[in-house]
Amino acid sequence: MLKNKTGNFVKSKSEKVGVSMTKSAKVVVVTSGKGGVGKTTTSASFATGLALRGFKTVVIDFDIGLRNLDLIMGCERRVVYDFVNVIAGEATLYQAMIKDKSCENLYILAASQTKDKDALTEEGVEKVINDLKKEFDYIVCDSPAGIEKGAFMALYFADEALVVTNPEVSSVRDSDRILGILSSKSYRAKNGDEKVKEHLIVTRYNPERVENGDMLSIDDIKDILRIPVLGVIPESTDVLQASNTGTPAVNLQGTNVSDAYLDLVARFLGEDKPMRFTNVEKKGLMQRLFGGK
Repeated sequence: MLKNKTGNFVKSKSEKVGVSMTKSAKVVVVTSGKGGVGKTTTSASFATGLALRGFKTVVIDFDIGLRNLDLIMGCERRVVYDFVNVIAGEATLYQAMIKDKSCENLYILAASQTKDKDALTEEGVEKVINDLKKEFDYIVCDSPAGIEKGAFMALYFADEALVVTNPEVSSVRDSDRILGILSSKSYRAKNGDEKVKEHLIVTRYNPERVENGDMLSIDDIKDILRIPVLGVIPESTDVLQASNTGTPAVNLQGTNVSDAYLDLVARFLGEDKPMRFTNVEKKGLMQRLFGGK
């Protein structure tokens, strides 16, 4: 965005071309009940995907005390001020936000490693989000796992929620608990507004293991949680590679993981995309004879 002569923000020509911008900012929480399901990986790739489509996007790390988002986004050495500094009035948003080096429309607000979850107050978080709404199209909140204060603050002001789960019983069960909190304790629920729109993302999905009975199927998960599936992210070592190199997985062009996240973003924006990576690929004759993959 640029400033005009009156000091107000206006969209640049590049932001207007090829995409219809949102009429008002949306707050999207990426959440789960269980840790280690790929929530931060999803937050980074989802936010990056939105930015690549021309939407000005900021992703906020709510995992106070741990702080992993900046590592996955490859900007850990550039963190000077963080989310808690802004809430405490020790820094402005413009001082704390980090602009992504490879994506013009993407910004990161890191968590604090030295504070605890009590540093997040409802009033402080609300003020930061309201200030961000004046400039951004999407505010993505990367939630810590579970139901403690950081996770509650991440989902409290959400308009939409991406509920991330692995295809295993414990992960799905914990996700069901998060859905209960979204429907009863969010700001929208508290004020009797339209409910938070829920989307399901299944990560680390392996159709062969599903076929062997080692994982829940997509249909099994849908039957339990009863919310629409926005995306299925295949099990892949590419995710680890992305994390280790500080690159959102969506940027690994030509990989199944990148394609899955790009599809997910397209569906979120209302496009009709077939669900890929959910069926076992049939091997050709040569692969069956010689054991090729």
